[in-house]
Parts: sequence; C-alpha cells; structure tokens
Amino acid sequence: MLYRKIESLIEDHLRSNSGKILLVDGARQVGKTYIIRHIGTRLFANFIEINMVEDSLGDRLFAGIRTVEDFYLQLSMTDGRKMGTKENTLVFIDEIQAYPHLLTMLKFLAQDGKFTYIASGSLLGVTLAQTTSIPMGSIRKVRMFPLDFEEFLYANGMNEMVIQVLRTKFQKQESLDETMHNKMMDLFRKYLLVGGLPDAVNAFLETRNIQRVREIQGEIHDYYAADASKYDEERKLKIRRIYDLIPSNMENKKKRVVAQSIENKRGKTFGDYQDEFEYLISAGIALNVQAISNPRFPLTESEGKNLLKLYLNDVGILSGILYGSNIRAILDDARSINLGSVYETVVASELIAHGYKLFYYDNRSKGEVDYLIDDYDSLSAIPIEVKSGKDYTIHSALNTFVSNEEYHIQKAYVLSNEREIAHKGKITYLPIYFVMFFQNGTGSAGSLLIP
Repeated sequence: MLYRKIESLIEDHLRSNSGKILLVDGARQVGKTYIIRHIGTRLFANFIEINMVEDSLGDRLFAGIRTVEDFYLQLSMTDGRKMGTKENTLVFIDEIQAYPHLLTMLKFLAQDGKFTYIASGSLLGVTLAQTTSIPMGSIRKVRMFPLDFEEFLYANGMNEMVIQVLRTKFQKQESLDETMHNKMMDLFRKYLLVGGLPDAVNAFLETRNIQRVREIQGEIHDYYAADASKYDEERKLKIRRIYDLIPSNMENKKKRVVAQSIENKRGKTFGDYQDEFEYLISAGIALNVQAISNPRFPLTESEGKNLLKLYLNDVGILSGILYGSNIRAILDDARSINLGSVYETVVASELIAHGYKLFYYDNRSKGEVDYLIDDYDSLSAIPIEVKSGKDYTIHSALNTFVSNEEYHIQKAYVLSNEREIAHKGKITYLPIYFVMFFQNGTGSAGSLLIP
C-alpha cells in the first residue's frame, strides 16, 4: 500500500470524537476512497460505504431524503446489519457532490451523533460554491492531492530514516554527496514521468512499463476533461477549451493563459472567463498562480493583475502529453529538450500541496519571477526561480526583484539540478528535489506565544 501523509490526519480526526464531520476534497483518482476505506475498516468494527454517484445512476435511494430519519431509513436498506453505535460504526458518504442537499444535512447528522461520519467528493469545491446553506461549523474540509515527491520516495523504497536525513540536510542547508544526489535526481526524473496519481504509481512499481503508465494517465486526463464540461451546460465548451490549452500554454514563453486564444475572439479579457477559471481550480484539476506586480505581505492583499498561469494537477499527465512514451527525453536530461514546463509544474504542485497559495511576479519593464510565496517569519515575500538547464545562475529578473528595497526581500531561492547548495547575497541555490520540504506555516513556534 502507498504511504499517504493524509492518513494520519484522517485517523487523528476519527479518533478525536470531534463534533465535526471530515470532508475530504480532491480531484478524481487521487486516492480519496481507497485511503478512507483502508482507515475505516481498520478502526471501526462496522464500516458502511455509500457511493452517491452510483446511487444517482441506480436506485436513487438518497435522492429525495430531507430529514435525518429518512437518511437512517435508506441507510438501513443499504447495510442495516452494520448499523451499530457511534463508537463502532463509520458511515462513509463517497462522492457526496452528486447530492448537494446532503452537504446541508451533514450538520444535522453531526448534531444527532448516532454514528461517526466521513465524506468525500471529487468536485466539492464547485458544489460548495453552488450550495446556499453550507454547514461550515459542522464540517472540517481538507484537500487531498496526488502523491507528492516525498510520498513517491516512500513508494520507491526509501524509509523514514533516510527521509529524515534528507530533511535535516535541507534544514541545515548541507549538500548531499555525489552518490546520493545522483540517486535523488534519478528518482526526481522518474517522478516527472510517472507523477503522483496512485494508479500510475502502482503501475510503474509493478511493471516499469511506461506505456502502461501513459495509458492510465491518458484515461484519467480524459476523465478530468469530461468532468470539466459536465456540470455547466452554458460554459462547458469554454471550460473544456481552457483545460485543453493548459499544456500548450505551458510551452509558451510567458506560460500564462491568453484570453483571446480561448475562443479565438479579439478583445476578450481575463475577466470574461473568471467563472470558468474558478471552476477548473475548484475542481482540483488545475492549479492557479496569480500575477502580482507590486508584492506586499501578505501576498493575497496584493492581488490585482488580471493575469494567471494554470498548471495541470499532475506532472505525469503533462509529461505524457508532451513526450509520450519517450522516456529518454527526461531520464537522459537531453540538452535539446526544454523541461522548464514540467519542472515548474512539479514545483507548483508541491508548494500548493504543502499549503502555499502561489503568485508570480509580472512587471513589463523588470521581467517575471516564477513564484512568490509568503514568509510569515520575515513578513515579506519569498521569490522562487525554477531552472531546468545549465544556466541556473542567470536570472536577471530575480536579481532586480531582490535588490528592490521597496519589496523588503529577505531571501530568495533558485531551484535547479545542481548538487551544491550555494549562497549569493540573499539568493540560495538549492537542488530541485529539496522543494519537497518547503512547508507553509504561520511563523516559528516561538512567535506563536503571546507575551
């Protein structure tokens, strides 16, 4: 079984006797159902699983319920023999977005306290946005992502001790030796090919057959594309078009969405497609990076430019679209191949999965910086540049950005293939794989204590 960090969070919540129902959000095929089923059957004597999409396509037992009593009645028809007590019975409501009215009912199920509950969905961000009565005080919502690079390392045989050594090296900013660095880069390049979707990772581990991996990634990409146009008849063509354009946008110099190319209509702007962008982001199948021209901490208060970049939620899907089954392009680090888009996708997915909201610096005269993240310790922004080639020390826009006294930049990072960790002024050069240890927080432990 694949190691997933979210397992401990789910288990701790279920053991806590919290009055809130845990709601696990995330795109399709990231492993939500599997991990909940694994934990639920292990912790509870009675585990009842109801898939609301299957119900909506079949008996529709839960389609018309409006009261807690009605819910219990239909639950008994599903698996009445397992309806025990709150302590020994977990009811798992899977794909709850199929019946939005059940999201409102979660409040009353939590208050009644007859059983322990957990729910999941693939389009919860979209469904919650469209639900008028959201029981926010009764639910705890968490998002699940594809396997990040650290989880991929575990899947490939690295143990906790090795991971801790790597983490300590990162914290102390000590370079790995040549052998370990080469091993990490080899696994990183394989991660670019395989990505983090559990079915693709398992296929890689079992077969080492890139063709099988690509078949799975292609199927899931098709699922995502279908979902992107499933729930909004009026806008579905535009949503699908934006989603289909993401890989080609990533190969452009600016990498950002060009509004006029979505419908091939002149005069179209970012604002014309705001709802469509929001849909893709809320559905979890696209990751967004917002442009900022005048960064101030916190960065969310500096939003304003109607420009954004969209990334696919899994680097394996992107590398499959760009390179197909040609694994040598990535594994051999071919000079003729620009891996910038896949490197940037990895960094974006890692940072977002680790709690960051992402921005990028866009200034017509001063250039662009790939990413900006909040630094709660220095109360300033941290710029990050991602380099896939040998010219990792060339970054004029970053130099200009860091030297701008108005921005109060305390530190910056350049992520590249280079083994040696080096410092040049405020800029630290790190191996690309160390992005797995970037973790968003609200400040150091000491700063959380009020004197």
